[in-house]
Amino acid sequence: MQKKPGKSLKNKYPPSPPCSCAICLMYCNRPGWWTVEEAAQAFNAGFEKRMMLELSPELTFGVLSPAFKGCEGSVATNAYKHSGCTFLADGLCELHGTGHQPLECRFCHHDRTGLGIQCHTDIEADWHTPAGKELVERWNKLLRPFERLNMYSF
Repeated sequence: MQKKPGKSLKNKYPPSPPCSCAICLMYCNRPGWWTVEEAAQAFNAGFEKRMMLELSPELTFGVLSPAFKGCEGSVATNAYKHSGCTFLADGLCELHGTGHQPLECRFCHHDRTGLGIQCHTDIEADWHTPAGKELVERWNKLLRPFERLNMYSF
């Protein structure tokens, strides 16, 4: 018997209504994550230099996400964690309405308190795949953040 495919992340986590209240803007202090497919589309659309690489604590996989301001094209570090998302300008998301806004950003909302954790966990699992690793490797070869930081690749 074949296993039924699960609900896609896009269908599991539908977009929330646009909001720029203080709570929703606070989410932008920590950039939301794309799915692997969304990140590939953003990469191909020319946003690769505004991404950063977030590494898992175990260094077993990475996630390409919108960068912290000042951390574009690099590895995420605590030095920039309070800078906000590179795509947030004058309280508005530059990606909104472009088709490149991350799933996590589209889903999270002040009315969905506590639901963002499962969304984040599911997107994390999407990155812990061969497709996720391949996209991270492609980005790393192009931007070479580890070489610029005098670090070895993970």
